[in-house]
Amino acid sequence: MKNSPENRVSDHVDAQLAETYERDGFVHIKDLLPEGFITGYADEITRKVKELNTINLPMEERNTYQKAFIQVTNLWRHSDKVREFVFNSALARAATALMGTRGVRMYHDQALYKEPSGGFTPWHADQFYWPLASDKCVTAWIPLQHTPMKMGPLAFSKGSHRFTFGRDLPISDESEQQIQDALQAEGFPTIEKPYALGDVSFHAGWTFHRAGPNTTSRPRKVMTIIYMDIDMKLKQPENANQQADLDAWCPGAIPGEIINTFLNPVLFEK
Repeated sequence: MKNSPENRVSDHVDAQLAETYERDGFVHIKDLLPEGFITGYADEITRKVKELNTINLPMEERNTYQKAFIQVTNLWRHSDKVREFVFNSALARAATALMGTRGVRMYHDQALYKEPSGGFTPWHADQFYWPLASDKCVTAWIPLQHTPMKMGPLAFSKGSHRFTFGRDLPISDESEQQIQDALQAEGFPTIEKPYALGDVSFHAGWTFHRAGPNTTSRPRKVMTIIYMDIDMKLKQPENANQQADLDAWCPGAIPGEIINTFLNPVLFEK
């Protein structure tokens, strides 16, 4: 089918785009997925987010992390329809091509819903939280609606995946200021653009990124899928967050060995 996700990936993801990803630490791909493909799953994703969400505090009583978004992980284990979306081979194939690996495994998925009046997401690098032995990991960020600037789309620090300052900082008010100051001092440009429905971005685990607040009356609904190299090995956790991730997303995995658990299936292999 001309408008299938597989054909869109074949048309959009090429060697030049992979070079851009390697250079910048992210790519924002316009019109990668058919709108109808996304809307066909959006209601079920939202239904599971509402069902599984555990944060019910009023916004004024939440900390910065909780204000940033409702976060629900591994929805694929709670819905066959969401599993079908997350296990789609087209996005996994795109992640493989961008990273230059022979395939990818699931690390985990997560829905990130920024509520109306939801706060900003501070500067951070995802891999601070991940006990992964290499940088061959990538997050696909998939909005489930058109996402204008006032809704809080992702902003990337271009080229910052090679910057080592701040890799020991969790998401917080402190990380926002310290990382922002360091990125500005080094001259890394901030790239922030709206997303149309069908746009998908991919960013590397060490790419610093943030998002503004949602000042609209509608939630910013986003589904993410985190892919890792099919040959990714577990490293010894270096902080409490990495230990928590190991326990949650890689149960039974052994440091120094390939992460091959029932929660980390192969999603694409050449």
